[in-house]
Amino acid sequence: MSVETFTPQTQVVTMTETAQRYFAGKLNQHSDKIIRFSTKLSGCTGFAYVLDYADGPEDDDLVIEISDQITLAVDTGSLEALRHTEIDYVKEGINGIVKFNNPNVADECGCGESFSVKSAV
Repeated sequence: MSVETFTPQTQVVTMTETAQRYFAGKLNQHSDKIIRFSTKLSGCTGFAYVLDYADGPEDDDLVIEISDQITLAVDTGSLEALRHTEIDYVKEGINGIVKFNNPNVADECGCGESFSVKSAV
C-alpha cells in the first residue's frame, strides 16, 4: 500500500470552510468513513466528478487531512483532472449543492453533468 499523506501546505485539492462544515456534519453520521474524490468517464464532454464516502483509501490514493474531522482520499488516476480543485458547498435558493472550482476544466456540458480538461502540452 503506497498511501501518501499531504499537509495543508501541499494539498492538491482544497475545501472551502462552508464545504468543511457541510462534510463534517455528514461525517458525524458516518464517523468511520472518509471522503473519496475521483472522476469517471461520463456525459458528452468527458468526465464527471465522483465524491463518495469510503471505509478507507484505495492503495494508490493521495490522502489529504482537510481537518481533524475530514480525511479526503484522491484517486491518483484522476489526479491530473482534479489537481488544484477547490470543493465548495453553496446554497442556491432552497437547495444546497457541492460545487467544484477546477482550474483544469477546458469545457463543460450545458447541463453540468460532465467536463473536459486542458491537455498538458
